[in-house]
Amino acid sequence: QVQLVESGGGLVQAGGSLRLSCVASGIIFHINAMGWYRQAPGNQRELVATITSGGRIAYAESVKGRFAISRDNAKRTVYLQMNSLKPEDTAVYYCAAIRPSGPGDNYWGQGTQVTISS
Repeated sequence: QVQLVESGGGLVQAGGSLRLSCVASGIIFHINAMGWYRQAPGNQRELVATITSGGRIAYAESVKGRFAISRDNAKRTVYLQMNSLKPEDTAVYYCAAIRPSGPGDNYWGQGTQVTISS
């Protein structure tokens, strides 16, 4: 079965950095688009960044210039480097294997908590 295991969350001060990792199994990783989403308390889950199998990248406006998504197909891992973190970045971050049929069919990790203190 598909498993996505995130790591790297934690508590940091505003202006700091974190690097999230997500190791995938059960999918043909190198042909699968991958993404990071986040959900803050009381909010809907929102897209943060995506990377296609060909390396095309897209970011939410709120994280452009601060976050960077990357992938290592040999390690079956997708990363999210987060710099210049703000309190409003506080959320549970989820790794996703993106399905062409839409977000409702994505495979999801269990989530990792990111908390930014002011």
